[in-house]
Parts: sequence; structure tokens; C-alpha cells
Amino acid sequence: MTDGSWTRYQLHQKLFSIGEDFWIENDRGERVFKVDGKVLRIRETFVLEDASGAPLATIEAKLISIRPTMNIERDGQLYATVKKALFTILRQHYTIEVRDGQVFEAQGDITNHEYDVRSDGQTVASISKRWFTLRDTYGVAVAPGQDDVLLLAAAVCIDEMSEREHER
Repeated sequence: MTDGSWTRYQLHQKLFSIGEDFWIENDRGERVFKVDGKVLRIRETFVLEDASGAPLATIEAKLISIRPTMNIERDGQLYATVKKALFTILRQHYTIEVRDGQVFEAQGDITNHEYDVRSDGQTVASISKRWFTLRDTYGVAVAPGQDDVLLLAAAVCIDEMSEREHER
């Protein structure tokens, strides 16, 4: 599904918790982004930073919502909202609504990290555990010309909401 021009990243599942930090590595094993779990916040917050520590996006869980929802902010402004669909028949489904009106759909086996993110019928990111032999590790492959930071932040949101749902 992805060819060599896609950018691949490696993330670790079930490590997203308040106060914990982790690195997102590229396919060469280089640390390219850091996810910083903030402990001194009332609500669940993660900051996606570049390798030098500059913040690129802030991810926050909405405290009150009908369905699981997380916001992605850039430069202090709401940039995108990630929501779990209320009713899905066979597969888990999330929407990523960007402030410019663009909508991405994440659908597949979310719990097992085997799903695609699509926009206008085209796959823009693919999430899979099959690329790695390490336990609790999965990959995010991003198509050329896409917003890597947005799609990585959305993957963190989806993983966090999915984990929270299974802890209940």
C-alpha cells in the first residue's frame, strides 16, 4: 500500500500517559519528534515537539463531550479535532476535522493498529504493527505532500482514545 516515497515513523503503543515522554523515530532509527506528556495540567495533554524541543502541536483531551474527542492545537489555536464515531457497524472509525474544512477518516482495526487515514478517497497515512517485530511498536507511513505533524498527532490521539476505551 505504501511505496518508498512515503515517510515512515515508529511509535510505541500503551506508553502514552501523563508525565511520560517518548520519541518518534524515522525509518532510519533517528529521533525526529518527541511527545511530552504534561503532568501539571488538569486535562490530559501531550506536546509534539521537534528533535530540538520546539513545540509543533499540543494535543488535549476534551473534558466534556458526547463521544471521545481530542483537540490538536498549533501556535495556541485549535487546528484539528479528532473524534470517535458514535456508531460503527464492523470497524472502528475516527474523524479528523481540520479548521480549514478538510476532513480525514481513520478506519480499520484501530485497536490492533492496522488502519488507514483517508482524505477525499485517497489514503494519506497507513498505520500498521506488521512493519516491526518489537512488541508494542507500530508504524505510521505518511504519503508525500501530507502534513506529517498533523497525521502523527492524530495517530497519538486515536491511540490514546482507543486505549482509554479499553481500560473501562
